[in-house]
Amino acid sequence: MNDTKIDAPQESILSAFQSSGVSRRAFLRFCAGLAVSAPAGLALTQNASAQTVAERIGSARRPSVIWLEFADCTGCTESLLHASEPAIAEVLFDIVSLDYHETLMAGAGRQAEAALERAIQSNRGNYVLVVEGAIPSGATSGYARTASRDALETVRAVAQDAAFVVAIGSCASWGGVASAAPNPSGAIPASQAIAGKTVINLPGCPPHPSILLSVLLEHAAMHRLPVLDGAGRPRFAYDRLIHEDCPRRGHFDAGRFATAFGDDAHRNGWCLYKLGCKGPQTHASCSTRHFNGLPNTWPVGIGAPCIGCTEQDVAFRIPLFQLVDIHAATPAEALPPIAEPAHRSQTAAAIAIGGMAGAAGTAAWFAARRLPGTKARTVEEETEELEALSLREAREEDTDAADTERR
Repeated sequence: MNDTKIDAPQESILSAFQSSGVSRRAFLRFCAGLAVSAPAGLALTQNASAQTVAERIGSARRPSVIWLEFADCTGCTESLLHASEPAIAEVLFDIVSLDYHETLMAGAGRQAEAALERAIQSNRGNYVLVVEGAIPSGATSGYARTASRDALETVRAVAQDAAFVVAIGSCASWGGVASAAPNPSGAIPASQAIAGKTVINLPGCPPHPSILLSVLLEHAAMHRLPVLDGAGRPRFAYDRLIHEDCPRRGHFDAGRFATAFGDDAHRNGWCLYKLGCKGPQTHASCSTRHFNGLPNTWPVGIGAPCIGCTEQDVAFRIPLFQLVDIHAATPAEALPPIAEPAHRSQTAAAIAIGGMAGAAGTAAWFAARRLPGTKARTVEEETEELEALSLREAREEDTDAADTERR
């Protein structure tokens, strides 16, 4: 599956950039950004410099993309429209060949249907089908009809000659809100509607546009698909929990929680776990891939708890403000490993053990303060206690320094 060999349209990505007047420096900056956003899990960027990534992408052919929408809110398309680095114009005209998209194309009616048929015939077996929205499969077959065909007929007909399928968004990946009980339209994910094709799921409400772009470029430049997890999601974007790399993780570790919207803790950016944040059970990269090219532009960044939109058993299943279990709380990726190299000296090992013991004691103290049932603390109480702790540590350091000087 991951070694599928696929050809693409004749124009290379670098040629398209140059035709649009984009400088080589800007192209290198784009490739460097891709290498940073997906440093592992992709053959395209694995152990590769920005120069190497640029060479691989530049010689690749622009992939042909056909984009179908069904039971959705168009949020994934909106996410694409607000893409930055690269901007939407570069995505549409330089990186991919978006040959059919009902929302973005100028044509309508018979013109649109002719464009779809032309895209299929011109790139038969090579185009990528992107499905946005769940597929209504109810017995009435009256949902999402286009050009006298219902959703199931349309998606199966177009998928038949696609190289592979990308289900973008939670609705297409696992049903999303469209499949919530009682599900009158019988909405199903793309993987259930399409048989005999590889379907890559990119859940999210919406997912970050860079994830889709990375998948398309992996296919175009390396002629393969990314490594997937058990839910059909690319591991490079869905292998870690939001909780593990959340910017508010430090507040969680310190036992600092917001307990009501608008309280002092909430205004000061404390952890949202007690407000129902589903980050501890949600595999996604929202905490490291912010939206619209702006820092903190994602739900938790603006003070809203994560709802677990990438997880079928969490989103629209567990009440918004209900607390979820924390199965694991691993350190953020940016932190160094705890284990010391084996070649360290005995003195260094002794120092490390002492430091680990101190850290363990501090961690136990913090953990005891956040046990369920403990009383919520105000910002002022937290500040006073931390200041007192800092003062005690400073006095202990002065005492140790004095003892060392006397010796």
